[in-house]
Amino acid sequence: MKSLIAVAASMLIASPALAQMKPCEELKSEIEAKIKANGVPVFTLDIVPNEQVKEGEGKVVGTCDGSTQKIVYKRGVADAPPDTKSQAK
Repeated sequence: MKSLIAVAASMLIASPALAQMKPCEELKSEIEAKIKANGVPVFTLDIVPNEQVKEGEGKVVGTCDGSTQKIVYKRGVADAPPDTKSQAK
């Protein structure tokens, strides 16, 4: 009985560490699906190394690749399409 409790406790302690080992692309896809399900039409999710995350440039919504990178969310910002007029000249 005591060993069962010890095993359960160690699994609970280890679970957050295992969750952070998730590959960034997989976690980004999961977060993107949740955001779309909430009805947000325009947003970006960027995978950024920890040292490049800047205060005020979006909200950190996930940590991945063993806590070496973060997923940054920006609402109402979409990647701009290429300017085809300037390329045609």
